[in-house]
Formats: sequence, C-alpha cells, structure tokens
Amino acid sequence: MKQITSRVFSVKEVMDGVFMLWLKTPLIAAKAKPGQFVMLQCGKDNLLRRPLSIHNINENKTNLAVLFAVIGKGTKWLSQRKPGESIDILGPLGNGYNLSPESREILLVGGGIGIAPLPFLAKIASENKCSTTMLAGVKSTACADIENNLPHNTNLIYTSENGLIGVKGLVTILIPNYFEKADQVFACGPAPMYRSMAKMPQLKDKPVQVSLETRMGCGFGACYGCTIKTKQGLKQVCKDGPVFEMNDVLWDELADL
Repeated sequence: MKQITSRVFSVKEVMDGVFMLWLKTPLIAAKAKPGQFVMLQCGKDNLLRRPLSIHNINENKTNLAVLFAVIGKGTKWLSQRKPGESIDILGPLGNGYNLSPESREILLVGGGIGIAPLPFLAKIASENKCSTTMLAGVKSTACADIENNLPHNTNLIYTSENGLIGVKGLVTILIPNYFEKADQVFACGPAPMYRSMAKMPQLKDKPVQVSLETRMGCGFGACYGCTIKTKQGLKQVCKDGPVFEMNDVLWDELADL
C-alpha cells in the first residue's frame, strides 16, 4: 500500500453523470490487481477519502483508471480535474478477485456503475488465455469508452431498464442463459442484484465472487465502519474484501446503499 501524489492524465464523462479518470501513478498501478480499490483525497474541503474500484491499468502499468458517478461534493470535485493536476491517492487496497489458473471461461456480471472493476479482470483473463462473457446492466445507453477498455475478444451483452439497448430488464435476467459454460462467475453491483443472484438455483454450485460497494472511512481496517456479517463472522469490506464469496455473505443482514 502506497500513499502518494498522482497526476491527472485525463478525465472524461463517458455516460450521463459517469466519469472515467486516468491517473499517472506507476507505483500503485504496477502492484494493482483486479477487484482492488484506491482511496482518493477529493480536495481540501472533503476530509474523508473516496473509495473507487480500479477500472483498468494501461499497458505500461504506469497509469490507472477509475470510473465513478457524480453523487456528491467529492465526486463532483474529481469530475472537474484537469490534466496535470495532482490528487493524493492511497492504494492499492483490499483483496481482489481470485481468477483460478484452471478457468478457461468466465462470466462477468456488472450492474450499473458496478461494471467499474470488471474490464481490468477481463484483461487479466485474456492474458491467461481465458475467454470472457460480460453481462452489463445499464440505464439507457452503451459506453464506447468502457467497451474500448475491454479485450477485443470479450463477449459483451447489454441489458437496459428501458430496452433501448440490449435486452430490456435487469442484468440478472441474462444469467440463466450464460452461466452454464462458466468455470467462475465474478460480479459487481448493488446489494439487490446480489440477493437476486444468491437465490438462483443455477448458481448454487458455481464459484461466485462478488465485490461489495459500501461506505468506508479509512480504507484499511482501522475504523470498522464497513463491517458486514458473513457465515465466518464479522468481516471488514476494506480489509477482508471488497471481494467475497457470494454464498458466505448474509445478504438479509446487508443494508442497501
């Protein structure tokens, strides 16, 4: 884990209210793994850092990207940064996805902004000669910038709430059509999506890893502000996660955010 000052490489609105920020931070990018996150200091007026999943890493492992929605003062500040400006960053943090060396096909499931950590995982899977299908649930539009950050051989299928792109409905309706060939399933999205997945009989015997989105204070286990209940007892999302085995989490005890 490193705490350093990074430089903004680029920032762009890629969907309505959703931004992709590239940071030049080689010490962190070189060590990052899919599913891990960073904590960004969003200006002098915001005391708490913002936890953001690592969206991708460039080929030289000098820059990393984060994907975020503008939902408050901190993320609004981030969206207004200019190339060359500095941002204090802490990371990489947490335990990421565990891609088995034996897996030949994987299924990725992203709900909304939950798609954020999945392109990085798809990239590593491609490097390991593992084929990837990604199910992406969006509100109404596709995102060419996200698509461009995926390996060219990724099978990307959209769902949207209004049916303007892909299949109409929530992303979980597609899982029964694609789970069977997958050696592993990886997901990131809101708690209701996970509760729906946890009830699917098709996934009972599948290894499913999920990344939890929750409020964090410190990002490294000191404040206990992100504690959840699991079958193994109390766990901290920032330190023990953010990635967990789906069937280990007590979903009825997890609050929606």
